[in-house]
Amino acid sequence: MAESKTIKPGFYGDIIDEMKKVTWPSRQTTIRLTIVVIGISLIIGLYIGIIDILLTKVLELLTRAR
Repeated sequence: MAESKTIKPGFYGDIIDEMKKVTWPSRQTTIRLTIVVIGISLIIGLYIGIIDILLTKVLELLTRAR
């Protein structure tokens, strides 16, 4: 039997109160951190891509030799 979920009357008010307490980063900080995340992602992607290519070549060499 499915249970119904009930929301307390002050639930949404509590969410708004908590969101007012959040310290949001500045636009400059957000842009800087986004660039860092994209840069690190590209570096890791390149690293994994190179390993994939090398392992593919090694596997081709091993399968041709037999």
